[in-house]
Amino acid sequence: MALDAFLEGLSIATSGQMLVWLTLGLLLGIILGALPGIGSPVGMAIVLPLTLPLDATAAIILLVAIYSGAMFGGSISAILINAPGTESAAATTLDGYPMSKNGLAKNALAIATTASALNGFLAAIALIVLSPLLIEVVLAFGSPEYFLLAILGISLITIVTQGSIVKGLVAGALGFMISTIGTAILSPRPRYTFGQFGLYEGIDFVAALIGMFAFAEMMKLAARKQISEDDVEIAGNVRDGILAVFKYPVTTLKSGLIGMGIGMVPGSGATTSTFVAYAEEARSSTKDGKFGEGDPRGVIAPEAANNPTVSGSLIPTLSFGIPGSGSTAVLLGGILMHGLQPGPVLFGEQLQITYALFISLFLGNILILVVGLTLIPYASRITELDTNVIIPMVVVLSFAGAFTLNQNWWDVGAVIALGLLGFYMVRNNYSIIAFVLGIVLGPIAEENFFRSLQISGGEYRIFIHPIEQPLSFLLSLAILLILFGPFLKGRFEQAVTSG
Repeated sequence: MALDAFLEGLSIATSGQMLVWLTLGLLLGIILGALPGIGSPVGMAIVLPLTLPLDATAAIILLVAIYSGAMFGGSISAILINAPGTESAAATTLDGYPMSKNGLAKNALAIATTASALNGFLAAIALIVLSPLLIEVVLAFGSPEYFLLAILGISLITIVTQGSIVKGLVAGALGFMISTIGTAILSPRPRYTFGQFGLYEGIDFVAALIGMFAFAEMMKLAARKQISEDDVEIAGNVRDGILAVFKYPVTTLKSGLIGMGIGMVPGSGATTSTFVAYAEEARSSTKDGKFGEGDPRGVIAPEAANNPTVSGSLIPTLSFGIPGSGSTAVLLGGILMHGLQPGPVLFGEQLQITYALFISLFLGNILILVVGLTLIPYASRITELDTNVIIPMVVVLSFAGAFTLNQNWWDVGAVIALGLLGFYMVRNNYSIIAFVLGIVLGPIAEENFFRSLQISGGEYRIFIHPIEQPLSFLLSLAILLILFGPFLKGRFEQAVTSG
């Protein structure tokens, strides 16, 4: 069955139509990723409603191509003007921009292209090889396990949220609360609708994503006149940059593994993986490293980690419907909008679509290598775009896209309201990812909690019985360790110190 699905997925992914969407998505992703303030979640959120007329597979391949292209595109502005196009490219600025100032901009861009693409298609191969194992894992999950997995995802907010944990939990709880607006999942009872029929269907997930990512980011970007105020000069040698990646194979492969591993953790995203990869490389190269002054390994490490993070984050998204990052949250919106169901369906009767997606990732990274290296001499032009053109265009597309979802103005209102909320949250260091996790995981947790109790006849032991429900027991244990582990560790260290 898996081989037949793989061959069918290969046929879909290599068809002329899919290759066109893949190429278009990559080019769009590279351009959007190179624009500070836009990035992959915003770009994907804008494009998402426009994919409604497309076939589901084409739409998902287009969105993943934008995501993958933006991972590389973000490094262009990070290296040239010290302003990362995406948050995941922030670590690249540490050594990429010093290389650019040292007259090695072409070297740095070639390193970013080669490292990102090389590890991107290695990670895509790993996904294809691991998929039979993933199928077995996904099919072992029932309602109790899905409920506990959702709680586990919410618990992870306490780990992955940067800054205040309390603010992360508040953001997650707010997202959870908004997900309860509308008719209750297992009963016809309306909640928090205030008698407005437009709210009976709840807040559209896609409209929420457009507001939180696209509209809020445009409000932030309004403070700038142009992406870059300075003239950008590109000097250096592309060939030397490509060779630099192969000069450090351990750095490249190690960073790729870090990227893929961290990408699998819900809510962590590429920002975490790239900084961890950079920190690990700086730690292991303390003797001869000149990190922060233009060390090529300081560009290889984060760039080799960013595209494998895309592959890693697809695992919880496609397997359990839990996004690994803001971009995969938008991707999940696309999957649901096109009538696909993450989990047993995507790894069962629709397995050919999953394989087509993995194969497209592989092909996409080859295209990134070709297109990225070709674009290097012209890369600086992207940073000269005027925000007075970009902002109105994105806002109009956001409103039009939101209205297209259900042909009602409530979705446009949701974009504005959640855009204002997102702007406030960003300015006050509340985690947008935690908020989105709350919106995504809320309905999953609620539905599977009540369904589990229906199955067990109201017995709560269905979540913790080590013999009858071993997987649930392990998940419950993991939740307890995440929530109380830091407290227990602190008490243990205090006891050891005091004697």
